Amino acid sequence: MAEQDRRLWDASMVAEGVALISEALPRGPTGPYQLQAAIAALHDEAASDAETDWPQILALYQVLAKISPSPVLTLNKAVAIARTSGPLAGLAALGELEGDERMAGNHRVEAVRAHLLEQAGFHAEANAAYRKAARLTTSVPEQRYLQRKALTLPEH
Repeated sequence: MAEQDRRLWDASMVAEGVALISEALPRGPTGPYQLQAAIAALHDEAASDAETDWPQILALYQVLAKISPSPVLTLNKAVAIARTSGPLAGLAALGELEGDERMAGNHRVEAVRAHLLEQAGFHAEANAAYRKAARLTTSVPEQRYLQRKALTLPEH
C-alpha cells in the first residue's frame, strides 16, 4: 500500500465507505466487520502512507485480535507494530506465526518478513526472503514485484 498512488483512488467511494463505517460504529456492539472497515477507513482517509494513523490502526487490530483472532490478523498486526515501534518489533511480532500451519507456504509472511528485514538493514536476509516470497506466490505480477525488490537491495 505504501507505493500506491492514492490520487488514483475513487474519492467518492472512499467518502461513501468512511461515511458508512462512521454511521455503523456507534450502533450496537462492535464486531469484526466494523473493526475491519474502521481499519480500512483509516488507510483510506490518509492522503499518503506517511500520514496514516498507525497507532490507531494498531489499537484496532489489538481489539480485533481479542474478538476474532486469526493468523492473517497477526500478520497485519505485525505490520502495524513495525509502523509504530520499528521493524525489529514487527519482526518479533511476526515470530508469532512461526509454526502456524495455516500460514505455511504463504508468500505474504515472507514478503512482510523481507520488507521488515530490509527496513532493519539486513539486506542479505531480506533478499533471501523476497526471493522465497516470489517462489511461493502464484501471481506473476507479485513474483515480478518481489524479484525486483530483491534486485534493488544493496549487496552489503
